[in-house]
Amino acid sequence: MTKAIFPGTFDPIHYGHIDIALRAARLFETLYIAVYDRPLKSLLFSPKERIDLVKRSFDQPNIEIIGYDMLTVDLCKKVGASVIVRGLRVFSDFEYEFRMALANNRLAPDIDVVAFITSEKHTFLSSSTVREIASLDGDVSSMVPPHVITALDVKLKKIDKEHRHTYSTSLRD
Repeated sequence: MTKAIFPGTFDPIHYGHIDIALRAARLFETLYIAVYDRPLKSLLFSPKERIDLVKRSFDQPNIEIIGYDMLTVDLCKKVGASVIVRGLRVFSDFEYEFRMALANNRLAPDIDVVAFITSEKHTFLSSSTVREIASLDGDVSSMVPPHVITALDVKLKKIDKEHRHTYSTSLRD
């Protein structure tokens, strides 16, 4: 059977991620949800916090949660995975994922990319949307599990004391 990796920053994990992971777990012997440690973007949660939130989101025997800070194809080789799972929400995702798949294929031609089309109810959903709505005291209960809501509340209250508006932009208008 085939092992696959579902990589991402998961800052925070949301129902769109969970849906893709559960669907992928039906197709692969083992699905590693790989939480990336060194992205080129600002994150709300630390790697340890993100890994914990992801772990608390799943109770599947064939899903394992791991952290990583290397090329995704190198992680695939390390754990014996031959597939990278990605999710596609909108057309612009395709262009980005297409370029990433070609780059990964150049680095590791033996590793394939499988893209799942998001469920219709999750097409608008992104971690940045969740963070922004939560930072403006909006209701994200239809977007993330309860333990993520609690973590967002705790983290944003802590940031609020310093400068909470760092995570809010367009939804104010």
